Amino acid sequence: MKAILLTDGKAGHENQSRAFARALGLDFELVPVRFKSPLHKALSYLLDFVGIKTLRLFPTLPLPHSLLITHHSSPPSHPTTEPPNHPTIIGTGSGTFYAAKSLANNLGAKCGVVLYPRGYSLAGFDCILAPSFDNPAKRPNVVEIPANLVASDAAFYEKGVAAFKERYQGATENLVGVIVGGPNKCSTMTAEWMKARLDEIFAANKGAELCVTTSRRTPPDVEAVVDSYPWAYKLIYSKDHFNPIPAFVQLAKKLYVTAESTGMLSEACTFGSAEVVALDNLKAGPHKFRRFVENLRREGYVDGNRKIDLSAEFAKARELMGL
Repeated sequence: MKAILLTDGKAGHENQSRAFARALGLDFELVPVRFKSPLHKALSYLLDFVGIKTLRLFPTLPLPHSLLITHHSSPPSHPTTEPPNHPTIIGTGSGTFYAAKSLANNLGAKCGVVLYPRGYSLAGFDCILAPSFDNPAKRPNVVEIPANLVASDAAFYEKGVAAFKERYQGATENLVGVIVGGPNKCSTMTAEWMKARLDEIFAANKGAELCVTTSRRTPPDVEAVVDSYPWAYKLIYSKDHFNPIPAFVQLAKKLYVTAESTGMLSEACTFGSAEVVALDNLKAGPHKFRRFVENLRREGYVDGNRKIDLSAEFAKARELMGL
């Protein structure tokens, strides 16, 4: 069986859809989707509220040719008792929720989404994989997960480690990784804050192979502070776009990750064996980033080395999706 992954073009969303399809044991094809305008997206909430599911809010979806033939062909002259082999529809993020529900309804297919479809009726989704930090409603079709899904496997990490070792020939037995993101609406990041955190990290890990990477979101003055420390290995994103994170996750005994980096925290808490420490750059208040980190800490994924195991959640999802 195949899955149709509706993608809004955001890599973080698309990767979670890929992870969901793989967890369901499905091959998949990507289909880009976007509303015709912000007004059409706003209208989707109203239409969903009154029970109308339509694809007219989107440009024509470039569905696979085989699916179009299956959907529009005439009924067979000799009816069969075998169930139709409709694809599973998967989407992640608000740009895909209504399209996933409408396409599934149009095809008579199953529909599963990742992230909580706030503002839309939960009915019509066969399965919703909802992070606990979104405070999802308790419904039979809602499966809570503690972090974002990560679309990685053993081969991905083996390749990442090999690429890293082509650049870094030093020891890795006592590797400590630092992953620096950047500010967002719920977090800050200043040069002064970064210096204080790095002083603490270097003092607490004497003799370790300290390795760091910044990201495209890291402010220039913060990158300058990071660049000034005596790292065993450093990746300054504004100078070099290589990605050492898979190697950090696989090799590190401890990983420091800035707390706003939900994707990186999710990956660090899911794969490898490192103790994960969240560097708290979050603003005050009960926002979802704060809930995310506190939930991970309470379960021992942060400030500990317990790893996330979603086997029970994926088994429930397969049951809901009829697989």
